[in-house]
Amino acid sequence: MRVSNQMTVIAAYEQRTPRSRKHFEEVAQVIPAGATRSLNAWPPHPVYLESGAGMVVTDLDGNTYHDFLANYTALPLGYADPDITRALAEQVASGTVHSFSRTGERELAELLAARVPSVDKIRFTGSGTEAVMFALRLAKAYTRRTAVAKAEGGYHGTTDEVMISVRPAANLAGDAHAPRSVPEMAGIDESRVRETIVVPFNDIESSAAILRAHSDRLAALILEPVLGVGGMIPADREYLAAMREVCDELGIVLVFDEVITLRIAPGGAQEHYGVVPDITTMGKIVGGGMPIGAYGGRADLMALLEPRGGTDVYDARSGGPVLYQGGTFTGNALSIRAGITTMSKLDAAAITDLNAKGELLRRSVTEAVAGTPVALTVTGIGSLFNLHVGVKKVHTFRDLRGIDAARQHQLFIALLNRGAIIAPRGMGCVSTCTTTEDIEFFARAVNESLIDITGEC
Repeated sequence: MRVSNQMTVIAAYEQRTPRSRKHFEEVAQVIPAGATRSLNAWPPHPVYLESGAGMVVTDLDGNTYHDFLANYTALPLGYADPDITRALAEQVASGTVHSFSRTGERELAELLAARVPSVDKIRFTGSGTEAVMFALRLAKAYTRRTAVAKAEGGYHGTTDEVMISVRPAANLAGDAHAPRSVPEMAGIDESRVRETIVVPFNDIESSAAILRAHSDRLAALILEPVLGVGGMIPADREYLAAMREVCDELGIVLVFDEVITLRIAPGGAQEHYGVVPDITTMGKIVGGGMPIGAYGGRADLMALLEPRGGTDVYDARSGGPVLYQGGTFTGNALSIRAGITTMSKLDAAAITDLNAKGELLRRSVTEAVAGTPVALTVTGIGSLFNLHVGVKKVHTFRDLRGIDAARQHQLFIALLNRGAIIAPRGMGCVSTCTTTEDIEFFARAVNESLIDITGEC
């Protein structure tokens, strides 16, 4: 929808989504904010989707969109991939979840262990959040230390110990070289705030100094090789390599959160950067659009999940594992089957093609917006990107403070009006079904959307 000079982007949005508006008013009576996922609630009201195929989705009002978000990178093959659809239909006929493990777990585990350099053995979970929870618990059990470190701007799911300094307010965050540990929301246990140490992303000297200062109590350092929620900012290779060296020196378990970055190389960001962690957490793409998480690492670490000869699988005192893992839907047949199909199709050639599309998109958008009156920077790596309104350079999390928040939201709405989906914060990705024409469409849409929002804020 082209926006006239007499119509704001918000007014145009409301005009094209009246059924979504009505649905929002009704569903908000039973679901807070009208959405189970907080990310899916935004003013003036969310869009509600009904179907998707490839990278095109349709909303309640019949509007179609090119989806450049793919459920926050979880769908590298796009919506309703025929091979995944077929695999899921076959699996449903023989059961979705079972009391005991099924043989498919082995196939997906072997596939991932063969690809990801850090993985000797692997366990599946119900989500990426659970994968991180167990990975950090494993590090604590192994080191017998109680604290963990994470990067400012890093997002690792929603447990208390990692919902710290994800997007901290500037007045609370402290010095850039010594960030404070700031709880991300109400209800975070204060003891976890004290036991979560924050380091500045891409700052070698300051991060190393902080780790050394707390080394006697640090069990793990968890890092996203590319900050996701923190702006799709790639790490410097030198930073990751330095953190590897410091962790080795101090006996700290290095954990890479590759829930998002596993798609940038067959073996994930650790293959791309040539830096191997002790434990890797995974999710999103390894489930092929179904709920899943996984964590894997060195055999000696993963051995803490093995029983020790007793019959009580719950209790280490009577022979059970040092670290017990539960989960009714962990390793469920649907997620495993979809994961096998997806990861088999997402081979080295497919990832090379994905990365080329991502590079073309970032370059095309940068060129398209060069003459617009609103500053915009594109960050990302491989098939991942993020649009930042109001800033000219982004290298660290603190650089995001320069973003024009009002115009960032206006850009999100303006792109919806033109039939393009990204995250409200500007995050996006490409899929195997994304074409050159799709990328050209998106670059034009960004250019025109920036023109639409000029003078509105």
